[in-house]
Amino acid sequence: MTDSTMTTAFRKVDAITPALFAVAIFTSASLVFVIQPMVTKLVLPMLGGSPSVWNTSMVFFQTALLVGYGYAHLLQRVRSLKWQAAIHLTLLLAAALFLPLQISGLLGEPNPAAPTAWLLATLALSVGAPFAVLSATAPLLQAWYARVRAGHADGQNPYVLYAASNLGSFLALLAYPALIEPLMSLSGQRSTWTGGYGLFVILVIVLAAAVWRRRVRDTAEPAPLAVSAPIPWREKCILVLLAAAPSSLMLGVTAHLSTDVASAPFLWVAPLALYLLTFVIAFQAKPWISLPTTLVLQAALGAVVVSLVGMNTGQWLLLLLAHLAAFFFTALMCHQRLAARRPAPDRLTEFYLLLSLGGVVGGAFNALIAPTIFNVVWEYPLVMVLVGLARPWGEGPLSRQDILILLLGIGIAAAPPIILEFMRYNPDFRALLSDQARLQMVQVILGGAAICAFLVRDRAVLFTIIIAVITLSAHHVGRGYDWSLSERSFFGVMRVAVTRDDGMGGDVHVLMHGTTLHGAQARAPGFACSPTMYYATATPLGQAAQRIQARTPAAKIGIVGQGSGAMAAYKRAEDEMTFFEIDPMVDRVSRDPSWFTYISHCADGPIRTVLGDARLTMAKEAPGTYDLLVIDAFSSDAVPTHLLTVEAIEGYLNLLKPNGVVVLHLSNRNLEITMPAVAAARQLGAADLHQIYIEQPNAPEMSEASTEALAISPTAEGLADFKGDGRWRKLAPTGVRPWTDDYVNLFGALIRQMKGHG
Repeated sequence: MTDSTMTTAFRKVDAITPALFAVAIFTSASLVFVIQPMVTKLVLPMLGGSPSVWNTSMVFFQTALLVGYGYAHLLQRVRSLKWQAAIHLTLLLAAALFLPLQISGLLGEPNPAAPTAWLLATLALSVGAPFAVLSATAPLLQAWYARVRAGHADGQNPYVLYAASNLGSFLALLAYPALIEPLMSLSGQRSTWTGGYGLFVILVIVLAAAVWRRRVRDTAEPAPLAVSAPIPWREKCILVLLAAAPSSLMLGVTAHLSTDVASAPFLWVAPLALYLLTFVIAFQAKPWISLPTTLVLQAALGAVVVSLVGMNTGQWLLLLLAHLAAFFFTALMCHQRLAARRPAPDRLTEFYLLLSLGGVVGGAFNALIAPTIFNVVWEYPLVMVLVGLARPWGEGPLSRQDILILLLGIGIAAAPPIILEFMRYNPDFRALLSDQARLQMVQVILGGAAICAFLVRDRAVLFTIIIAVITLSAHHVGRGYDWSLSERSFFGVMRVAVTRDDGMGGDVHVLMHGTTLHGAQARAPGFACSPTMYYATATPLGQAAQRIQARTPAAKIGIVGQGSGAMAAYKRAEDEMTFFEIDPMVDRVSRDPSWFTYISHCADGPIRTVLGDARLTMAKEAPGTYDLLVIDAFSSDAVPTHLLTVEAIEGYLNLLKPNGVVVLHLSNRNLEITMPAVAAARQLGAADLHQIYIEQPNAPEMSEASTEALAISPTAEGLADFKGDGRWRKLAPTGVRPWTDDYVNLFGALIRQMKGHG
């Protein structure tokens, strides 16, 4: 080959080298962030579909990312790019031994009393190696790029490639709920991801070859970058905190939004995608959104959202958009602050290591620390308040106007609890406003306080103080009841309060999980053993229990989801009754006579509780032995979807006697889940009948609740007496695809509910 030919070839390599780096980084980032919802969805059914599964999984992924970034940082001590490439390729090939991705069974089933350690260890065994080595690619290739392109202008700012990395992650996350999940089964997703991993390995080989050809031309390794001054420890702490806040808020807003809908990828990925998009914008050479603009929008949205965190207005879509917008601009503010503090290119991997450490700190605070120190979900509003300190602190002494606005903001923000307490003890004033009008009044008042906070947005401390008072006020107003008990576990927050219902003899104990009432029991002796809410005798669940008991003097009944234990009120001495409950906290509270007595006093005979995910524990029960199964598992208002799949319903039917009945409780504010359940039953050839019961307007407030249910039996004879009751009807054929363990489309369920096809 002549010198001119070689020169032309090397110029072509030079021309495509930036594109090769960008494509490789883009591909690795896409694989890294597609794996997160996919693997979490694989493990979700083993832990009852709890929203905490995603948050805990994110801690694992952030920790694995930190390990990957740490490895990339240490690899820079190897001066030769040739050896760096060889080491990285070797690890990529070694990690391929864990493919195709699957959940390891080495640790057995999770212990519901301590699921966090099991989940973290299982994810490490299942996907730790390929995830960590892939996550190292972005900082590693950027460091290589800085050396290979040292003589070019783009080599002086390799951080631009970080935007390409996050763009790949962002697009992959958007594609998962919009395209991948609806169109592909989980097994298909696993196979496709394995193919993508192989393609990425080929890309790295091609990239290494291109770099090697450059070395042949230059006859020497690219020189190490000039050494800059070390990053001071104070600066390191600031970088970690600026990275920790958006990480914490990402998990906080995800948990807040998914509590009442479902623990599902389409809700997981929205905050994570926005989180990554803020990195894309912050690290652009010319950001789409400037920092001054971000600061204005963050102040306005942050002040509004903290007043809504403690309230449940029912306008789910509006709240979704408000929380996501506030999170986006808050995360963008922090990341733009980070980008402004980025060090010289020779400190690039150390910078990313600090960012990754901040991500782990923020995630660990939400998923591991907060559940042990808070008995309610305080971490999200707390961090939203504290992040106000990342705003400009202002210069010079406070003006008289600043102080007046501060005092006015505090006074306005503190007013709603005082006003409502006054109304509470003065019924004549309380009667002047409906509950809805009182809520609107509170929102208007807090809106005035938010305006005060906005006016001092350039004084971080003053802004934060007003926001803190707004948050405390909103939570006091939105608490609903004066809670006598509040406890928290991996599976959620459970609270018990005492309220008064004169129609039920006076005091009533109410049980709330998340933001949804899950049970109530009157304390007056004449009403104490009357099942209430969804389990009242007039509801479909109550009807089913009585109808099955009318068939036989000794019924065997199983209930998935224990709640307050209200179904125990139906147990006769001859019956056998078993609750299948995943949360030990629920079992303990429902059996404590100081709170609820359905199990301890109302049931005639002992009640068995089996702890663990119902799919796993019910598989150990003897087939063909149950007369009635009631599937009533909810986390707040979210139904664990793995309990509604074809395989799940088939398992229930196998446990039934020939004419036994399964009743699925399908009441839901946000998702249309009836059609997939009907489709699953009909695919199995089972008989089904549907009922929507509307609570009576003149009934005592806590006596019953509107309930939707689907009754399923292996045979038509099993539902013959149900069919004779005009309240149970056969639904028209549905074109909705049944859910399976390999396919669930929750986004479609949300759209159907929004369209009113529920």
